[in-house]
Amino acid sequence: MTKDLTFQVITLPSGTWDEVSAQFKRVKDLGFDMVTTGDHFVDWSEPSRPWLEAWTLLAAVARETSRIRLATYVTQIPLRNPAMLARQALTLDHISGGRLEVGLGIGLRIDPVYDMIGIPNWDNPERVARLREYVQIVDLLLSNEVTSFQGDYYQINGAVMNPRPVQSPRPPIVVAALGPKMLDITARHADKWNTISFAETFDAQLAEAAERTKRLDDLCQAQDRDPASLERAYLMFDMASRSAGGRIGYYESENLFVGQVSRLIEQGFTEIGLYYPVLAEQEAAFERIATDIIPELKRNHIG
Repeated sequence: MTKDLTFQVITLPSGTWDEVSAQFKRVKDLGFDMVTTGDHFVDWSEPSRPWLEAWTLLAAVARETSRIRLATYVTQIPLRNPAMLARQALTLDHISGGRLEVGLGIGLRIDPVYDMIGIPNWDNPERVARLREYVQIVDLLLSNEVTSFQGDYYQINGAVMNPRPVQSPRPPIVVAALGPKMLDITARHADKWNTISFAETFDAQLAEAAERTKRLDDLCQAQDRDPASLERAYLMFDMASRSAGGRIGYYESENLFVGQVSRLIEQGFTEIGLYYPVLAEQEAAFERIATDIIPELKRNHIG
């Protein structure tokens, strides 16, 4: 199955509406295929920073854009009931004219939101078990007019979803997965797999991604699913950026960027995710990559 090479940018919702919307518009104007944002109550690493809510923000962005696809990368399931999340997704699918992708993940146990707003901080095994039901419920609700589901954690009784989604049969579901159990959920229920590595070097990150890719392929085959039917997305994370004051390594060298992306493509990733530059002095490189490098990578790509 041939897949186009696409690029998305994650733009954190930190700042005023005018500041954040300007970044989203710039990503759109530079020709990226998708823009995503993080879903937290606060910036978990620096809670005092300004922060906007992801789904509300994307609805506003949807009204100010017409082409670029939109997604949460990714929605934290502890923050919302799955049926309510499906209703939000349905609404945004309509507002955007069918440009939404629904990113789901288990969230972070170290996020301070649990103490801040008094919600349970489930352990990781419970989070994974809940996600397994959560994904099924979102899928069923977006795919059917009336849904019932009885699980260990969630129950849906004759839930009505009207109108139907703009996208057919529903907006794509993306699951963020690192470990074996999450990869199993991805193989069973997702349209797209999104992953990231926090290893210290890019070589180590690539090795980790290769191991996950092999496991995911095996899980798909065990379920008689064609591994090629599952799209693969990789978010390029620079472990050194935080200690470097926010400087992202792949914006320092166009050759480095091309080399890293090319190696990810060789592993089967067809969506490459970038971070919006933190530092103003890296914005020119970000723009050159968008306007000069990425179009060439797309022209040379054979799916």
